[in-house]
Order: sequence, then structure tokens, then C-alpha cells
Amino acid sequence: MTQSPFEVASAVTEVGPNRFTATVPDGWQQGRGAFGGLVLATLLRAMQRCEPDPARAVRTLIGDLCGPVLVGPAEIEVVVLRRGANQTNLRAELRQGGEVLAFAGAVLSTPRPVGLPGLRPKIELPSREGAFLVPHDAPLKPVFTKHFDYEVVGALPFTGGAEPAVTGFIRERVAPSKVDAPAIIALLDAYWPAFFTTVTAPRPTATVSFTAEIVGDLGALDPATPLVYRARTVCDHEGFQPEQRELFTPAGELVALNHQTFVVIK
Repeated sequence: MTQSPFEVASAVTEVGPNRFTATVPDGWQQGRGAFGGLVLATLLRAMQRCEPDPARAVRTLIGDLCGPVLVGPAEIEVVVLRRGANQTNLRAELRQGGEVLAFAGAVLSTPRPVGLPGLRPKIELPSREGAFLVPHDAPLKPVFTKHFDYEVVGALPFTGGAEPAVTGFIRERVAPSKVDAPAIIALLDAYWPAFFTTVTAPRPTATVSFTAEIVGDLGALDPATPLVYRARTVCDHEGFQPEQRELFTPAGELVALNHQTFVVIK
């Protein structure tokens, strides 16, 4: 099956034990550097390549974006921190020009036989009828956003709304061969900061910390069907804004959670 532009952009090549190269393509920028979701997804692909057991699914990803990752080659080194009977803990660093520009840690684990099946909440789904499909050539959009379809329910960015919240739908513009964990990382990160709905002009903003938890069956997802997205800015403290994000299936079942910390640059 043909790979999507995102699958191609986030691919890694093994060049040695736990060592990989990646090429950041043009067209995926968010400002000067690459879209953070692409950078973190690329790190995750490298870590997945270091785990031989396909039953160990990605449970969590924690990452920091230290600086802009530029178009061109990058080096990734993975450390397997521990590989137990059911769980693997890994860490990866991405370098350009010898400088660490991003790092991430991941937990991969087999399903556990004892769970809490009653704790599978569903949400009341927003209606796609009347949702605003953001044009791919809309002004002020970062370059990378042309690779995604955004359908927004409620307030749009820079409209001076009352609530720092976003609800809508999201998918890759060209459907991937499958919805895997790196694809989910990108979808979690692709929307604008929720507080953009409360301001009337763009504010240069960057993600400094990113945590994702994957809590749904990714194999059951249709790559061509949008996921439901919602997010809210929790507060502002000294120019930093923690934000909570969620993805749901079209049936209202939770797929993934994301906590990000943004910083307003100016």
C-alpha cells in the first residue's frame, strides 16, 4: 500500500545498533523548524524499531522539543533503558550538527490480563454538520497544516472568544496505510493552541513539553475517517500555558490523551 506523506516524512533508516537517520523534508515546517508532531513521531518510530515484540504496543510517549529541527538530515540514537517480561522502556535523542534538538521516552507493553473494563467512558459527539472545514490555503496557517484536514466546531482562532477551547475533527489529508502510534502523536499535535480562540491576532508560540497516552485500539480505526478532537488551555503562568488534548473515535470512545506545555515567545 502506498504510504502517506506523513509516513514518508517520519520514516527512519537503521545505520547501526540502535542508531538511525531521518530526513526532515521541506513542507513540514512550523515556523523555522519542523512540526513538533513530526519530530516526536520520528523519534517514536526509531524506538519502535528497537523493540522486537509486536505485541508490546506504545502506551506512553514523553518528549521535549529543545530547539528547531531544520530541513535536512538528522541522527537518532535509542537507548533501551530496560526490557522486562512485559514492558520495555526506551529513550531516544535527535541531533543535528551534533546538537540535541529533541528527546523522548516511551513505554511499550503487552496487554495486561486484569483490567477495569467498566472504565471506558464515551462522550457525546459533536455534529460534523455545519463544522467549518479550514481551507488548506488559509492565511496564517503553518506550512505543515496542508497535510491535515481540520473541521472545527465552535470558535476559530483569533476571534476573541471567551473560552480557551477547541472542538473539531482531524485526519491526515492523504490517508495513511494504517493509524499507528506515530500517526496518533501527529494528530494530537496538529491543532493550534486552544487559547488562540481567545486572542485576536497570532502570538508566536512553541511547545516545550509533550506527554501522550494511547488508550484505544488503533487497529480498529479507519485511516480515512476523522477522529474527534477537543482541547482546552488550563491556565497561564508567567507565559507558559498547560493544555489538555483528547482524541476520540467516531463512536465517542477515547483513543488518546495529550498534555502539552506551550510558551508564548512574544
